[in-house]
Amino acid sequence: MPDWLILIFIFTLGASVGSFLNVVIYRLPRDKSLVSPSSACPACGAFIKFYDNIPIFSWFILLGKCRKCKAKISPRYFIIELFTAAIFVAVYVLYFMNPVRTGLPDFLQGGWLIYAVHIIMLAALIAASAIDLELWVIPLSICWLVTAVGLVASAVAPLVLEPGTIRFYALFPVASAKIAVLSAGAFVGLFFSLIFLWLGIIKTSYLGDESHPADDENSDEQNYNHRLEMLKEVIFLLPPVICSIAAIKVYSSSETFANWWIDFSQHPVIAGLAGSLWGYLIGCGVVWATRILGTMLFGKEAMGLGDVHLMGAAGAVLGPWPVVIAFFIAPFFGLFWAGSQIFFKKMRQIPYGPFLSMGLFVVMIIHDGIRNWLNSMLFR
Repeated sequence: MPDWLILIFIFTLGASVGSFLNVVIYRLPRDKSLVSPSSACPACGAFIKFYDNIPIFSWFILLGKCRKCKAKISPRYFIIELFTAAIFVAVYVLYFMNPVRTGLPDFLQGGWLIYAVHIIMLAALIAASAIDLELWVIPLSICWLVTAVGLVASAVAPLVLEPGTIRFYALFPVASAKIAVLSAGAFVGLFFSLIFLWLGIIKTSYLGDESHPADDENSDEQNYNHRLEMLKEVIFLLPPVICSIAAIKVYSSSETFANWWIDFSQHPVIAGLAGSLWGYLIGCGVVWATRILGTMLFGKEAMGLGDVHLMGAAGAVLGPWPVVIAFFIAPFFGLFWAGSQIFFKKMRQIPYGPFLSMGLFVVMIIHDGIRNWLNSMLFR
């Protein structure tokens, strides 16, 4: 099939996914169904006909206005559709036509799995970023979807691709025996934390709210002792930490268990699943630690739990070190925007999801360069 025909197909696919993302961006944070009713004009309520709902083109055909009431249609719809289509095409070109990463198999020889998982994550990041920019919240359901995709794909990948190739080129997360036992211990500890939370032994911070209104900061300060809320989260995190330490102690002290665990955990499917889980834990951990320390230091909620789950989800797809690098890249994207917002609007908070997403995209594209740099730093 000619390259130009493939690119047209991918562009069309991306635009269609972008159209669906617009539905997600509007309905999901408002607790509306993503399936029904059909799309309608927010101003007059008229249902949108299929010929007025063609991605990208309909916005131009209608001149950015509702056909019935002439109310303006936000350019966000066109921008999301075009941007998603462009991202889908860019990733395909950079992965398979002008490869920026070594070790990627051809699309039909297993590369499709890598591409599918990465564009699902990027589509989710686009939706989460748009919602965060508008409403200062990242729906956790988006993060859980990406996490599930990452865990399943990492486990399935050795059945599609050569396990040695996956590990050598870091195409998917893969865990060593020690990392796998740490992941297993933390997972058991997380299970206990959730049970304690359900039983009421551990209290939920901020009464279980995913975020707090950005335009109601004074009320937020009056209602919450932020340092006390962070203490609740520290208590929630203690069982995973304790269980992971206990697991590595058992692994180190019992040769019988260690030999059994090596045989079990280094099966390609288990190693992939454990690697994805470790990526999730590290992604959550680096942001959660920043959230807790920043809040303890400044007495205000430093980062939202949506950011924690977003980076955890990305870690499940990309692995531990890419999310850590992305976390430190993100501030460079947010620096100018944050400075202008603080200067002109005197805002003390910023929606950080978009900048985390930018950092993740950069790490995906320059993956090999960062990996080589890390190897040179660790093994020189």
